Amino acid sequence: MISDPQVLDFITKTEASYPADANGASAADNRRFYDAMCAAFRATRPPGLAVLDRTVGGVPCRVYGEASAVTVVYIHGGGFVVGGLDSHDDVCAEIADATGLQVVSVDYRLAPEHRWPAQIQDVLAVWDALDTPGVVVGDSAGGMLAASLCLARQGGRQPLGQVLIYPGLGGGGNAPSYEQNAEAPLLRRSDLGGYRTALHGEGPITDPLAQPLQATDLSGLAPAFIVTADVDPLRDDGADYARRLTEAGGIAAWRNEAELPHGYLRARRMSDRARRSFLAITAAISRLAATGKAG
Repeated sequence: MISDPQVLDFITKTEASYPADANGASAADNRRFYDAMCAAFRATRPPGLAVLDRTVGGVPCRVYGEASAVTVVYIHGGGFVVGGLDSHDDVCAEIADATGLQVVSVDYRLAPEHRWPAQIQDVLAVWDALDTPGVVVGDSAGGMLAASLCLARQGGRQPLGQVLIYPGLGGGGNAPSYEQNAEAPLLRRSDLGGYRTALHGEGPITDPLAQPLQATDLSGLAPAFIVTADVDPLRDDGADYARRLTEAGGIAAWRNEAELPHGYLRARRMSDRARRSFLAITAAISRLAATGKAG
């Protein structure tokens, strides 16, 4: 499945601090493993970049860069259970530096202490508090929350664009990637079930904001740039969502990254493939902020 030596080195380095069974551990232990792994990859911020922790709409946030005409709202991944302002600090700093746009990173509440819809409520509170146009960006669980934000504000104030990075969008597990990549490195199909239970409990999911692919109407949503990892059970969620948006009359560009696994943003400094993908992501953010064009 993966032969690129740079990517294989990234997987080895990841698993050294975040073992394969970490997703099955308690939330506290999972967070301990995850924080250690993120620290192992964390890069220093670009010099001279202003960074401030502040509350936006009642939600803790970290703001990167000076005020700009368009704001980037970043929503971190982590299965709704792990992650926070520190886990994606370097990613947000580099987006601000690359685009020249102010980035607001959202520290939404985590499961299982806070179950759905606490997460989207926090994201919407931040979005509604901003007084500038914005591009919403999210990876993994954050990608779902970015899509959910657009769906929640259907017919209202939409972002200029949505950038979804290997998102899980509620595809239901029927797409081929769930079977083909059931035992993929860094995210297995079984891990998804554990995260679902932490977020929703054992009952059925009925809120379309919690699984945007199950929404019946995707019209009028922000232009989307969707990037997926080919070796990822969630791969086909991104492809299917791009198709659904286009069928609904929207604009969507989909990019699939060969030989890359879920979570590859952290590999951008050790993998040429991941670096090129990150450059494409920052270019898409800039393009959407300036023109509203996804591709």
